[in-house]
Amino acid sequence: MEFLTTIEALEAHYGTPGDAAMRKVAHRLTPTYRRWIMASRLCMVSTVGPEGTDGSPRGDDGPVVLELDETTLALPDWKGNNRIDTLRNIVRDGRISLMFMVPGSNNVIRVNGTARVTADAALCARFERAGKRPRTVIVIAISEIYAQCARALMRARTWSAGDESTALPTVGQMLADVTAGEVGGEAYDRSWPERAKASLW
Repeated sequence: MEFLTTIEALEAHYGTPGDAAMRKVAHRLTPTYRRWIMASRLCMVSTVGPEGTDGSPRGDDGPVVLELDETTLALPDWKGNNRIDTLRNIVRDGRISLMFMVPGSNNVIRVNGTARVTADAALCARFERAGKRPRTVIVIAISEIYAQCARALMRARTWSAGDESTALPTVGQMLADVTAGEVGGEAYDRSWPERAKASLW
């Protein structure tokens, strides 16, 4: 198997991108990009650190991010599993990418930039839900923002295929598999809904 190992070879293989693909990039929130992102309750976050890359979904019951100004977004870090892989990466290497999604739309808005982590009490308070606040907030300086071509979600029938998860293994089963039965199993799956509900915020 041969690999494409130079930028020149890659560009020669794919050709020149169209005008719209190049001109869609902004460096701050435009009115239409702002409207789209503020409708998104879900984004995928990618970071990089010394151990490699990390991808993490982030969700909320309203806009998943807060606009601090036209070049700055704030993303709360709600209670999770305390692995803090994303936060570890940001502290050591601020590069970050976000993909904002809205159910029913095959479009995705992408943001690339740099991030920092803060535990600023006033900023955390702006995200308060049911008397709870995020432990930290990721503050993102936008380098570029643009719309992603809809073809990927169209191919995957993301919003139209219906529930295809019924035959998939549960998290309890996956944990039991990877730990030779030491963690997970049916007991984990049975207790998960209540644990999740209790720690949603």
